Amino acid sequence: MQHKIIVYTDGAASGNPGPGGYGIVLRSGNHYKELSEGYRLTTNNRMELLAAIVALETLKIKGSDVVIYTDSKYVCDAVEKGWVFSWEKKRFKDKKNPDLWMRFLNIYHKHKVKLVWVKGHANNEGNERCDKLAVEASKKSVLLIDEGYEMLNGR
Repeated sequence: MQHKIIVYTDGAASGNPGPGGYGIVLRSGNHYKELSEGYRLTTNNRMELLAAIVALETLKIKGSDVVIYTDSKYVCDAVEKGWVFSWEKKRFKDKKNPDLWMRFLNIYHKHKVKLVWVKGHANNEGNERCDKLAVEASKKSVLLIDEGYEMLNGR
């Protein structure tokens, strides 16, 4: 029997744009996994979205039943209110982060995903852990390049 996969995600950026990172906690049955990564120049919204993408890309079984808890209204509302599907039809004209939204939709359609908004910094254990992972990742001595951000912004 396949367990529901519970995911917590968070993104952080210092300076917005500035150094940033994401944190992810995945839980399914007895399985628990944490993921994080840091980038030298990015935005909070990009890291929030990238966290959801990486979480879904990490799943091994297509068609998984997934609930993603996020404190990002940007990500949660775009999906749950259906905005991103309208943006997709218009090829993301005048929308920020089209590279990540296309990547998100590619993996989103391979699973059964529900996004749930949680208030940040409100003692939600999963959200607090992701926040810590994201902030720590953004402070690593070696940070990756968010090529989508830097290319789109001429850096």
